[in-house]
Amino acid sequence: MSSTPDILTTILAKKAEEVAKRKQGMTLSDLEEIAGGIEKPRGFYKALQSRVAVQKPAIIAEIKKASPSQGVIRENFDPIAIAQDYAMNGATCLSVLTDKEFFQGSEAYLQMVRERCPLPVLRKDFMIDVYQIYEARALGADCILLIVAALADGLMHELAQTAAKLGMDVLVEVHDAMEMERALKLDTPLIGINNRNLRSFETSLQTTLDLKTQVPTDRLVITESGIHTADDVKLMQDNNVYA
Repeated sequence: MSSTPDILTTILAKKAEEVAKRKQGMTLSDLEEIAGGIEKPRGFYKALQSRVAVQKPAIIAEIKKASPSQGVIRENFDPIAIAQDYAMNGATCLSVLTDKEFFQGSEAYLQMVRERCPLPVLRKDFMIDVYQIYEARALGADCILLIVAALADGLMHELAQTAAKLGMDVLVEVHDAMEMERALKLDTPLIGINNRNLRSFETSLQTTLDLKTQVPTDRLVITESGIHTADDVKLMQDNNVYA
C-alpha cells in the first residue's frame, strides 16, 4: 500500500488506539450476538439504484457536527431533527459520522437516527478492523465505508467480505486512479469518488469527472464532497452521475 497522507495517518493512528480500547470493553463474540439480534439491514444500494435507474438524484445526506477542515459545523446539533428534515426533503439515504476525536461524532447518533428515520444509514468512520464491522451492524448500520487510501488490499477484502456476510452494503471510497484500480477488485457495486484530497482537504468536482470513466457500467458511482448547489448537481447529472 502506498504511504497514507499526513492527516489520514494521524486519524488512523488514533483510530487504532480507540479500537484497541473498545475491544477491552466488549468482546467480538458479544458484538456478534448483538448484531445477530438487530433488525435486518435496509437496502442502501437498492435505495440508491432505484433512483439512479430512472435518472433521478439519489442523495446521501450527511449528518456531521464537525470536521478537521471546517471545525464545528453545527453548534445546536440534533441528529434526529436533521435526519427527519433530510427525509422530508427527499434524501435517499443517510450518512452518520461516528468518529468522535476528529468529527465530534457518536455511535449513539447512528442508533438514534436509525430508530427514528426510515432511510438506510451508512456508518461513516475509518474502518480498519473486523471488530468495527460487527460494531456497525450492532449499531444498526445498513452500509459501511471503506477508504482505499487507509487500507491494504488484504484487509480491505476481509472487511468487505465481513460486511457482506452480515448483510450490509459497502461503499468503497477512492480519490485517484490507482485507488480506483484497487477498489474495482472488490465485489461491491458502490464506488464513491471523494472530491476532497485527504492530503490537503482541498476539493474539486473535476476529480469525479476524471475518474468516473474508469468505472464499469455495472457499478454505481457516488460523487462525494463539494456538492453544495443546484449547479453542482446539474454538472454531475450532465455527466451521468446521479448519486
